[in-house]
Amino acid sequence: MSGVTCCLRFPGQLNSDLRKLAVNLIPFPRLHFFMVGFAPLTSRGSQQYRALTVPELTQQMWDSKNMMCAADPRHGRYLTASAMFRGKMSTKEVDEQMINVQNKNSSYFVEWIPNNVKSSVCDIPPKGLKMASTFIGNSTSIQEMFRRVSEQFTAMFRRKAFLH
Repeated sequence: MSGVTCCLRFPGQLNSDLRKLAVNLIPFPRLHFFMVGFAPLTSRGSQQYRALTVPELTQQMWDSKNMMCAADPRHGRYLTASAMFRGKMSTKEVDEQMINVQNKNSSYFVEWIPNNVKSSVCDIPPKGLKMASTFIGNSTSIQEMFRRVSEQFTAMFRRKAFLH
């Protein structure tokens, strides 16, 4: 959450607000289920021994291992996505990396929403890190998680578990 709201709390080169985020991420009112990711997912102590670059951060951020829900984005398509970068970095480099991701993984993005990846940069990094990025994606692969929860609920309901 702090990565999403950092542009509201700190000055940056390219500011975005929650309204702009919601407008850009939700193409239709019923398609509003987000997958969140964060990079780098390392311990704070090990961070001082490793210098991250913007390409590494971008690659980690889009990786399914860095997503905060158990759904693999490769099993669906991204409708929209937003990347919030924090720390001292070039906006040009961030934009180039976002274009590279879209070009390399074009099969994972819907073609009927042009320019569906937004990015923003905030100069102030999180405490203890030099650079970080937060990812919010509106992907059809979230249906995996809903299907799994539905199956688990149905199995428990059939056994009348937790019914009083």
